[in-house]
Amino acid sequence: MADRTFAKFTFFKIDPEWRRRDPESRAADKREFLAACDDFAADRSLRAYSTIGTRGDADLVLLSQSPNLDDLHTFHVVLGQSGLAKWADTPHSFLSMTKRSPYSEESARPEICVSERRYLFLYPMVKQRRWYGLPTEERGRIMKSHIEVGRRHPEISINTSYSFGLDDQEFVVAFEGDDPGEFLDLVNELRPTESSQYPERETPIFPCVAMSTRRALDALDGAPSLAAVQ
Repeated sequence: MADRTFAKFTFFKIDPEWRRRDPESRAADKREFLAACDDFAADRSLRAYSTIGTRGDADLVLLSQSPNLDDLHTFHVVLGQSGLAKWADTPHSFLSMTKRSPYSEESARPEICVSERRYLFLYPMVKQRRWYGLPTEERGRIMKSHIEVGRRHPEISINTSYSFGLDDQEFVVAFEGDDPGEFLDLVNELRPTESSQYPERETPIFPCVAMSTRRALDALDGAPSLAAVQ
């Protein structure tokens, strides 16, 4: 397993007209999309999330990961050839990479978002340039306090990946948990901290429901057609 990996969060919004297609056509579209996902996931990491009911600008999120950027390119080319992709827009897309945090003794994580928790809370982040002008020791002191708040909420796992030079944001931050209220309390507790003065942008934020790719696709139209053909 590689020490560092690319992480690609791809968001799909389905054209409402697709749901008016006949059930057989919709089932075929979903099977093509699922086949591409299953092929990629055979030896690489792929996670699926539904944002139906939590966001109005996206219905489905895929997190694909590989140490090879060309793998992600090829995967999305194949996805784009599926019937379902012809009815979908990509309103958001975040590319990032894992690396060791300068504020932690932990090694770089080879993969992110690997727990079986029910929810993912995801957002891109950009910090103000004045943050990078602070002395290294000062940034370490501020982040130590930030990390201590997070440790008071062990039910929430944090996954931070880095986008410097790869995408418009600087970080992609993803929290996993089983209780949305616990995440709300964590964010509320972080607001008065010194570290909260330095982000320039922390939106949009996406509350995502973790599930299998098959279930996430069936949630698009409420039809269990994929399960029926197995």
